[in-house]
Amino acid sequence: MKKILDLIQNEDKKNPLTDEEISKILGISRSEVVNLRHSLKIGDSRERRKKLLEAEIHKLLEMKPDISERMLTEELNRVGFKLSRNIVSKFLRLSKREDAASMIEELPLPQKSSGAFDKIIGANGSLKPQIELAKAAVLYPTNGLHTLIYGGTGVGKSELAESMYKFAIEAKVKPEDAPFIIFNCADYAENPQLLLAQLFGYVKGAYTGAETNKEGLVEKANNGILFLDEVHRLPPEGQEILFYLIDKGKFRRLGETDVFREVKLMIIAATTEDIESSLLATFRRRIPMMIEIPSLSQRPFEEKFEIIKNFFRQEATRMNVSITVNYDVIVALLLYETNGNIGQLRSDIQVVCARGFLNYMVKKQKSINIEITDLPSLVVKGLLKIKTNRKTIEKIINSNLEISPDDESILQKSALEAAKESGYAFPKEIYREIEEKYQKMEYQGLDTAIINRILADELEMKIRQLIKQFQYNKHNLIKQDLEKIVGEKIVTAVEEMMKKAVKNLPDIDESLFYCLATHLSASYERILQNKFIGNPQLNRICLEYPKEYKVAEEMSKIASYYLEIDLPEDEIAFIAMYLKTYSTKNMLNENNVGILVLSHGHVAEGMVYVANRLLGVEHAKALEMSLDESPSVVLEKAIDMIKSMDRGKGVLLLVDMGSLVSFGNIITERTGIRTRTITRVDTTMVIEAVRKALTPDSELNDIADFLENQRFLPNKKPLDKSPKKLGNAIVSICLTGKGAAQMLGKVIKGNSRIKENLEIITLGALTDCNLDETIKNISMKKNILAVVGTIDLKIPGIPYISAKEILKGEGINRIHNLINIYENPTEKIGNGVPELSFKQLFNPELMHLNVMAANKNEVLDRMANRMVENGYVTERYIFSIHEREIMAPTVFKNMVALPHGSPEEIIQPAISIMTLSSPIIWDGNQTVDCVFMLGLSQYYKKEFRKFYSIINNEKVLEKIKKCKTVDMLMEVLLKND
Repeated sequence: MKKILDLIQNEDKKNPLTDEEISKILGISRSEVVNLRHSLKIGDSRERRKKLLEAEIHKLLEMKPDISERMLTEELNRVGFKLSRNIVSKFLRLSKREDAASMIEELPLPQKSSGAFDKIIGANGSLKPQIELAKAAVLYPTNGLHTLIYGGTGVGKSELAESMYKFAIEAKVKPEDAPFIIFNCADYAENPQLLLAQLFGYVKGAYTGAETNKEGLVEKANNGILFLDEVHRLPPEGQEILFYLIDKGKFRRLGETDVFREVKLMIIAATTEDIESSLLATFRRRIPMMIEIPSLSQRPFEEKFEIIKNFFRQEATRMNVSITVNYDVIVALLLYETNGNIGQLRSDIQVVCARGFLNYMVKKQKSINIEITDLPSLVVKGLLKIKTNRKTIEKIINSNLEISPDDESILQKSALEAAKESGYAFPKEIYREIEEKYQKMEYQGLDTAIINRILADELEMKIRQLIKQFQYNKHNLIKQDLEKIVGEKIVTAVEEMMKKAVKNLPDIDESLFYCLATHLSASYERILQNKFIGNPQLNRICLEYPKEYKVAEEMSKIASYYLEIDLPEDEIAFIAMYLKTYSTKNMLNENNVGILVLSHGHVAEGMVYVANRLLGVEHAKALEMSLDESPSVVLEKAIDMIKSMDRGKGVLLLVDMGSLVSFGNIITERTGIRTRTITRVDTTMVIEAVRKALTPDSELNDIADFLENQRFLPNKKPLDKSPKKLGNAIVSICLTGKGAAQMLGKVIKGNSRIKENLEIITLGALTDCNLDETIKNISMKKNILAVVGTIDLKIPGIPYISAKEILKGEGINRIHNLINIYENPTEKIGNGVPELSFKQLFNPELMHLNVMAANKNEVLDRMANRMVENGYVTERYIFSIHEREIMAPTVFKNMVALPHGSPEEIIQPAISIMTLSSPIIWDGNQTVDCVFMLGLSQYYKKEFRKFYSIINNEKVLEKIKKCKTVDMLMEVLLKND
């Protein structure tokens, strides 16, 4: 926060730093910058520039009322602003004589007294009574009337609450800097104590882990508005504390007994539930203003049409491409049933636009055309209602809808409001990703039909993972998700299979539907690709589950009919296993392997949510580590969670990277609970892990092995990379083995620095059936120095070099260095270890100078990953470094850290160096501004002594920290050798 404050205070006031620019300078994500900036109550770049720009435009207009847009733009840029002519053009187009501030849509400036509600479609129509109530609640003296907004999922409750806040400022009943605090009670519904602590704050010692005093959101909302979403998830105890706050304007932090705190605030609450049954009567009586928002189906078609147009306009702006929407598509969207209301409508339009964008890329169209074939079947069914609504529809629209990209500043505001309304918000980066992937595949000469199939499959999954649906009407919405992920054919087949299962096995739990659908989809794809489906427990299942196996045979016939394939006997056995697992009595008694997903930042909960939701269970658990959280604190949380999760079969840990990878061993040592850790987790892996964990007789190691063998991960054991007599090789790979892979091979062989005896082996991801086995066979005959191309196989110990790096020349340098590592003639010392000169321990590619880093984990991962990429250590070296740091931090002196990992994972000795532009906290209160990562084994004591004498010399160390270039650093190191 201090760094952000310093940057903003010293920025160019006429051209303030954007959140994206700040994120790059500090090396953190844009979302983290936004959150920290909000905490500091600092506006974005547009808000910070507002007054200065407004004053300058007023001045220029007063001097030259008839100034042209070109001249006005030039004058503004001449005095230091960096503005496009487009902004100035809109300013002049609206009016040359009005207040300049109201003309520039780029600036969030004050509007008229009713402007706060202008963005709500229907504010002067069907929602006018609700808007009038909202205004009355805000204007009521002295702090406004506490308000409860209720209605179905996705109707616009959050949008109304935010508009009330804006109106309070416009009407001057709240100061301009009044806080608007949003709290979703569902986020902590499973932990009432933590929920109350977040809301009301706590004092030191109030509960285990409360190490300091902390103010809650109620205090932060003082003199402003507190918005409590999903208030029905607030426990009775919380409702009671809240209505005391409403009555008296007083409250206590958790753990306080003799102090009452006073606040002045307005509370706006929202719920999707029946207020009579979900909220205490005593709480309801204290909320004087009740506002019900109607569902989308109760709104006029004219308003629904405006909402649809608005969503398409947002997508057109995200993609920066015009959209033509077929008349029948609009009709279908107007008439189909949206159980998720506006949120679901937004979601379905985003999915349709993503499909249209894919066609736009494949067919190289001038604009995106949305046809009826792009719609999900649920939406298409809306056309069946056209007879009874034709006259009304024809009054609204009678031709195709043409949508052009809107001004991005408008989009940013509406998209922000949309994101607060629901989890259906869809980032525009997804379109850029589709475009980049399409261009890469097209460049490789891949057939457009193959590109379409690959991207479409990936796109559907990514979209569904990004869209967090609502809990209300849960199963209906989940089934819609499944249909878009696995296809209508699979869902139809499983629906019929479930009828057979329920008829013969009445105690089958309904959540089998979701698990069976995802499993059958994967099996269907494997069968179409002629891949073997094996069930090692086939014979045992036939003997031990005869009833379930017989029903599974009948179900397989149904699947074969709908999918037009023959299911093998092994697949029937899988279905029988699911039937056994999902009997309600078995689910009550079965002890399953626990699944815990751990991640840095807000990642784990999203993956767990998708997996549990699609499989209809609550089996997997998530634990997220924030950037400022100590690994030791998170470790204690993980231990508590695993103790509660273990049912005797152990717990599988699915983690991303960093210090989390070493938790498993530590937890097993401290608790005796069996664990197994899998790294580089993604949503697909979590789904498969949960699905496997729910099968009968599932075992911890079986699940972990399955995830690795199914290529969710590379095998843990790195390939043998010891020098071999038959020479070195580079594996060049693309999707088909042609095009890009062969071209890269020619580029590498054509470079004068590359020796002629280096062999280039070309492979294809689609044409080579078993890449793992192929790579393994090659490694038995050749030293694989690197994998190059467009696909990273993530083989431990084998660096990956992208096609982009090869073409730029950076990749050629890396290959040259790798050849030197394996072909440089060296003498041997004891145990066959190569003897190196001191100079050979330092490689320019392992030098990182004047780096801006956010925290210790980032430093460790960046340095270790670079050592892996260049072939000095295996991938497991990264894990061993973090494990070593947890046991004891490696802070030396003079703000120096010496991290090091397991010697067994070192392929070639090396020392990596990183100097930091600003010190970071390494452990406790110890700060570090220089890091030396040691890739040395016990055989290099002499080299280490030389290195130790250098860093132990304060004058030399100071010179190292001041080096601006790699050449200067190498000179300092070798001069003091």
